[in-house]
Amino acid sequence: MSLSDIDRDLLQRCLCSGSRAWEDFVDRFLGLVVHVVNHTSQSRSIRLSPQDREDLAAEVMFTIVDNDFAVLRRFRGDSSLATYLTVIARRVVVRELLKRKTSSASLVGVADRADPRARHVLPPEERINNRDEVEQLLLSLHGPEADVIRMYHLEGKSYREISSSVGMPENSIGPTLSRARAKMRQAGIE
Repeated sequence: MSLSDIDRDLLQRCLCSGSRAWEDFVDRFLGLVVHVVNHTSQSRSIRLSPQDREDLAAEVMFTIVDNDFAVLRRFRGDSSLATYLTVIARRVVVRELLKRKTSSASLVGVADRADPRARHVLPPEERINNRDEVEQLLLSLHGPEADVIRMYHLEGKSYREISSSVGMPENSIGPTLSRARAKMRQAGIE
């Protein structure tokens, strides 16, 4: 699909700093940007808070206006403006999600060095959000596997604490949790 007359006019108004051009641009394309934010995070299995969604959408819009609309100036018109903006938005969102993941990983690394016993512990709010699913899964599990799931997701214990309690090697806890998550997906719980 090629550039429509409406989008061509809107693009020209933005590049010339026309009256209400940016407001019209936002009205026309903000829904698309939010859709890209949601779709990109869901495809990467990343849960976003409403604030995260707003921040990512704002980052996309900032990228568009940055450097006197440089992103829009590079648009050659070989596709629809919506298609071009979808690609730009997705790139920005992926970049920002990777930045957040990297900074979170480095923060976890700092916490691990400060207290090695704190490794492999999810924040309590992440564990509680899945409480119903975990309890439903526990009905189908038995023995050490059920104990590992219960201690990790419901009691908030670290891999080391679980290992000591159930007598399972610490490096077997992660694979046990992964198998349980696979069972949850198969059962349609997750």
